[in-house]
Amino acid sequence: MPWRLLIVPTHRQQEVMMQPDDLNTTVVVPPEWAILKAVWTAWPANADEWNGDLESPRRDVAELVRALAETNTVRLLVNGAEAEASARAVLGGTADIIQARYGDIWLRDTGPIFSRSDLGPIALRFATNSWGGKYDLPDDATVGDDVARIAEAPVRRFDFVLEGGAVDHDGEGTILTTRQTLLNPNRNGWSKEQAEAALAQAFNARKVIWIDEGLHNDHTDGHVDNIARFVGPGRVVCQAPAGDDDPNRETLDAIAASLEAATDACGRKLEVTRVPGVGLYRNALGEISPASHMNFIIANGLVIVPVYGTSTQEAALEALRGVFPDHKVIGVSSKGLLGCGTAGGGSFHCITQQEPR
Repeated sequence: MPWRLLIVPTHRQQEVMMQPDDLNTTVVVPPEWAILKAVWTAWPANADEWNGDLESPRRDVAELVRALAETNTVRLLVNGAEAEASARAVLGGTADIIQARYGDIWLRDTGPIFSRSDLGPIALRFATNSWGGKYDLPDDATVGDDVARIAEAPVRRFDFVLEGGAVDHDGEGTILTTRQTLLNPNRNGWSKEQAEAALAQAFNARKVIWIDEGLHNDHTDGHVDNIARFVGPGRVVCQAPAGDDDPNRETLDAIAASLEAATDACGRKLEVTRVPGVGLYRNALGEISPASHMNFIIANGLVIVPVYGTSTQEAALEALRGVFPDHKVIGVSSKGLLGCGTAGGGSFHCITQQEPR
């Protein structure tokens, strides 16, 4: 595709909002295996958020964009002249390059959640409180509005805090989530009943499947997209421990047990496939990191899986090829995105947001 630069205003000018008569229309968040119009992501631009090292995360993002661009339109946000120039130099005409302001690249959580309705696409927008007040960055609260405006999607707003990585959808009214995130006092202070009512309001959710907690040292307080994912109607994947030293061994077994005991909104007992996990993975500072093969992206014709050079990665890729026989399953290194200290902490699903066709 030819390279082009799109400039988006960072103020609220010409924002498309839903009219009052439209607010009661029912929305559905399509499953991630639906046909996509575009995949949105962002270019690392703030060196302070990456321990002064932008090269490592940029290398991972570039490989992700190249892989996606084989069969998908990729819309890459860049923040500032240096970010634009570096992205253009590395990626050329591989993606649409779009100037926008953002705090960091975690568009899964700060971008809109695209849904469908009888009126067409709707961008669902939620409040953000910087992952429970831990990572307060300028423009994270507004970048989702810019994405919705560029996509020409009407916006429906909700006043409660919700990150996109905290919920996983099957497209039929079932949501996966964790108590550790949604019931955390540092978000909304919800009870289980209040959380389920909010998810029903926002997503027309008919069933919520609760998992207790996420991975050890997860910056997000246990986002579900790092531990369990829908891969088809009534089908989920989660990880199996990689060895006796796996710091998440008990957690991963508990996740699988919760899923195996669950039914979805249609009353189906879930079919659960366990994929070999990453196991004990330490970053450059020697910290145990929340590395996960579950942070994959399902796109048009592709599934892109984060890998870390561990002994289990080929077995994990083979297991996911069995889960996605109609997709090309690709492993791409995500060590730079995982980072260390307060930098990074996520992977490919965390930095993308899909826009269904």
